[in-house]
Amino acid sequence: MKTILITGAAGFIGYFLSKKLLDKGYNVIGIDNINDYYDVNLKYTRLKNLQKYENFVFIKEDISNKEKIIQIFENYKPEIVVNLAAQAGVRYSIENPDAYIISNIIGFFNILEACRCYPVEHLIYASSSSVYGANKKVPFEETDFVDNPVSLYAATKKSNELMAYTYSHLYKIPTTGLRFFTVYGPFGRPDMAYFSFTNKYFKGEPIRIFNNGDFKNDLYRDFTYIDDIVAGIEKLIDKPSDEKVPHQVFNIGNNKPIKLMTFIETLEKCLSNSLGKKVEFKKIFEPIKPGDVPATYASTEKLNKITGFKPTTTIEEGLQKFTDWYVEYYKLK
Repeated sequence: MKTILITGAAGFIGYFLSKKLLDKGYNVIGIDNINDYYDVNLKYTRLKNLQKYENFVFIKEDISNKEKIIQIFENYKPEIVVNLAAQAGVRYSIENPDAYIISNIIGFFNILEACRCYPVEHLIYASSSSVYGANKKVPFEETDFVDNPVSLYAATKKSNELMAYTYSHLYKIPTTGLRFFTVYGPFGRPDMAYFSFTNKYFKGEPIRIFNNGDFKNDLYRDFTYIDDIVAGIEKLIDKPSDEKVPHQVFNIGNNKPIKLMTFIETLEKCLSNSLGKKVEFKKIFEPIKPGDVPATYASTEKLNKITGFKPTTTIEEGLQKFTDWYVEYYKLK
């Protein structure tokens, strides 16, 4: 079986993708720096689950360390690379911009250089729906104008797409960028709204909702369950672009945006089911934060045409799986 190198392997998407590919028999080389952007215990638990597999090798390293990354490529010569390591989060990019340049720009450059020195069959990398900025036209399509990012995080992801295109053009490296749309599920990132809302409920704290309390013009999000995301990535592994410049970009989302308040009400219901008692969050409504966008809504036609990708998990199913996991993981029942 092929060797697949996955950066950010102890991260949310990286963990589930690694697990799926290991189950399929691929050899997976996982790289992660285990940074403390959020609770490292979650990362170590994910890693512990992956280390049960004989076909998994873990290397604790930062992709911003070019010498080490080149060395890893030299030692393992992966056929496929999936770059998911990145500093995530729109709001945090306002507080700590340096982290985004180091990981998302320098780190990604090092991955591209390693793929140039040790040619790969396919490099898949994480972009983001954030590149669409405050785009008013919905659903968002890959052909839309994306030159007006409204956060540094979005700017780094747009830069990744440009860098990948250049390396595909110059060195014929087949590259594929994935614009993720609000991924959620068990073992997720605690900085994501659904996870932090649940944390706050158990701490007895109110949740802050950044929609001005305007339910008529509420924020819309295209929430995508983790299993659907992994299925989409898996379908793309053996489908690099065959164009003259072998670079392609896909939306990978649910194509069914829902109102933020509907999402919160569904989360309350699912948590009530998991606990066997009525749950209601205390709520504080605040203005929209800088860098936030009114709506994310993915057109997934392009991905569907090439891979047959079609998300199957409803928001009710996905959030129920999350709250069931949360209650069990944190031993709350």
